[in-house]
Amino acid sequence: MSKKPDVLKPQLWTPRPVEETMQVYADWAATYDADVGARGYHTPARIAKALEAFATPKTLMLDFGCGTGLSGLALKAQGFDALHGTDISAEMLEHATARGVYAKTWLSEPGALTFGRGAYPVILAVGVVSLGAAPADMLAPLVDKLDSGGLLAFSYNDPTLADPSYINALGDAVAAGLVEVVFREHGPHLDDVDMGSDVIILRHT
Repeated sequence: MSKKPDVLKPQLWTPRPVEETMQVYADWAATYDADVGARGYHTPARIAKALEAFATPKTLMLDFGCGTGLSGLALKAQGFDALHGTDISAEMLEHATARGVYAKTWLSEPGALTFGRGAYPVILAVGVVSLGAAPADMLAPLVDKLDSGGLLAFSYNDPTLADPSYINALGDAVAAGLVEVVFREHGPHLDDVDMGSDVIILRHT
């Protein structure tokens, strides 16, 4: 595959303050879909496909960190149609809302989970808890929002998999007996930079 313009900058996968992350995505919102589409972005569709074995079309799902709504589109294409979405970037969320795939969207604050425990049988965090986005310690509060049997579907791309803090966060949740891994598969993330990702689904015990 021929290389596309360098639209995804290396600093995407480096630690940075949340304010800087918000500015990156505010500036990127208008071209995000075209940019990641040019790279061959597979993870949202892979997560949506994996959820087929664990959820029904009417299962209420929260797309946490929904961005411009690409994950919502992937879920809708897979037959899921009870979707809510939230993001910390007003600019990204505007695009997600305009897609019409979410019954409800709202602007959230960094680190603030304003919905109740068990409100969503399935929470997705596609590329959210990852290097350069939300820190590893964001995984625990997402797990805490699940009732017994609830699912957290998320992804760790290759740079994130190489960061021990993210691996440890997942290991700690499993070791504590809070969740079990019911699905984990490595596969393509971004074709044009030869990057993969693990799609992971946790079930709260």
